[in-house]
Amino acid sequence: MIHKTAIVDPKSRISSNVEVGPYSVIGPNVEVGENTIIQSHVSIVGNTKIGRKNKIYPFASIGNDPQDLKFNGEDTKLEIGDNNKIREYVTINPGTKGGGGITKIGNGCLFMVSSHIAHDCLVEDNVILANNVPLGGHAHIEQNVIIGGNSAVQQFTRVGKFAMIGGMCGVVRDIIPYAMVHGNRSVLQGLNLIGLRRKNIPNKEILVLSEAYKEIFKNENLTENLKNLNADIKKNGLVKDVVEFLEKDKKRPICTPFSK
Repeated sequence: MIHKTAIVDPKSRISSNVEVGPYSVIGPNVEVGENTIIQSHVSIVGNTKIGRKNKIYPFASIGNDPQDLKFNGEDTKLEIGDNNKIREYVTINPGTKGGGGITKIGNGCLFMVSSHIAHDCLVEDNVILANNVPLGGHAHIEQNVIIGGNSAVQQFTRVGKFAMIGGMCGVVRDIIPYAMVHGNRSVLQGLNLIGLRRKNIPNKEILVLSEAYKEIFKNENLTENLKNLNADIKKNGLVKDVVEFLEKDKKRPICTPFSK
């Protein structure tokens, strides 16, 4: 059902059972999947594709121009998956020519009030951004990450799967999978053990990961510590995730227990 005060461009592709609330605006190049609810005063423009069963709350702004001074009106995209909740005043920008041309969001995410997803970000499934969390351009947030309120993620930063970041953190270094991080400039405090147990990861697997964590971060020489890590420990799936994350982009700074 589309409210009589909503402005929906006739060129847009809106599934028949989508709800569009009062005074919402939907542009010509927008596609919205089945059973999505768009409440009042929502703006959805640009080349934006939204999947099924999403719920978008008042005053969200989705698909408007990136906040990048290099952006010059190029034809770029925003893709949002299924079953996401996008709360009040959330802003999500499309990609830029210099960043691959697309911002992409997975399934089952919760973006709380006033969170921001900048151009060229990749946000995987089941990510939670608490109130007032901005992601800088090109950030990559892996699955099942939780970022606490008022924390800010710097551009190009990677956050590994199942990591948990406390409130009011400045995230300026990459964060390994399964990490627990807090502090004004994001210090690695250990592993997200509660998160791992909630996902029913066996204790024996967690113990191996804990042993690897101690070895990798026993001092600041991560390269040497990874090289000397026991071969049997490296076979563990959780450990493999961490090692691959660290080795994928060696130019990026890594959040460690020694970060200042």
